[in-house]
Amino acid sequence: MLEPPIEPMEAEQVDEIPIGASWQYEPKWDGFRCLIFRRENDVFLQSKAGQPLGRYFPEIVTAVQGLRQKWWVLDGELAVPSGPTFSFDRLLQRVHPAASRVAKLAKETPAIYIAFDLLMVGRKTDLRDQPLAERRPQLDEFSINFRTTDRFHLSPLTLETRQVRAWLETTGNNLDGVMCKQRESSYVGGTSSACQKVKNYRSIDCVLGGFRYTEDGKGVASLLLGLYDEEGKLNHVGFTSGFEREERVRLAKRLKKLIRPPGFDGNAPGGKSRWAPAGSREWKPLRPELVVEVCYDHFTGGRFRHGTRLLRWRPDKAPRQCRYSQLPKPTEKVFGLLLK
Repeated sequence: MLEPPIEPMEAEQVDEIPIGASWQYEPKWDGFRCLIFRRENDVFLQSKAGQPLGRYFPEIVTAVQGLRQKWWVLDGELAVPSGPTFSFDRLLQRVHPAASRVAKLAKETPAIYIAFDLLMVGRKTDLRDQPLAERRPQLDEFSINFRTTDRFHLSPLTLETRQVRAWLETTGNNLDGVMCKQRESSYVGGTSSACQKVKNYRSIDCVLGGFRYTEDGKGVASLLLGLYDEEGKLNHVGFTSGFEREERVRLAKRLKKLIRPPGFDGNAPGGKSRWAPAGSREWKPLRPELVVEVCYDHFTGGRFRHGTRLLRWRPDKAPRQCRYSQLPKPTEKVFGLLLK
């Protein structure tokens, strides 16, 4: 029997859709990764980082208890609908310390759960060693249970690359990209080449290891980004900025409470970057607790070549999950152009 927490299977980011009969394709939803464990009336919602999510999404817990099957584990995504799309901002608001606020938001902006894998069914049947080509039909059959609630949905899949490209055209609207999965792969924890994601932009999750103040000392000029190496050291890899004035001030107040050396215990920042906005050369170290997703164009020499664009905050991801392994690996297709 599977006991939480378990490490979810994560995708490598690639630039092109892998082609072949061995692949299946699914939408990449813009939400919180969530594994759901049910044992009779005991329900546990696990985040990607292994933390409990149930208290923030009581409507999902209630929906789970209403399903006919009593013993199972699902892997999927939590999302908050907003018209024809999803709202990640509203999803972020659901993670609130006050129980009264959580109850209010559960009624005003209820979440849904989009299932894409079945890891256990029955008290002892662990499906993780089975290939995806066998797990998915069992999930399809299991999803019959979803008919009793509007909180649960089955993620679609396709074997046709034409459909995948059509999904990619909606990226940034109600999809975050597409997932490409090897049909003969078992379910393994951690990042695997058997599971790949394709976006219309390149993004990465980074830890905030420090920040720089604006010249007047009242706001944040830039956030300093870090990634963990194989030795567990946090290395400075670049920065992100571009905040509105009022946001800079609010952010400075928030980060002041987290100032604590060393910030980066690997490669630390040097002088102010020539791309950074005006501000002090001095930087303030932070406890490595906050994670952000940033968009970038090129990574070379151990850092982002240019400044990045802040996409969103990631309270659902553990800082230690922000590793260099997220970066795409050089391929023969890229370097082959130079070797002809």
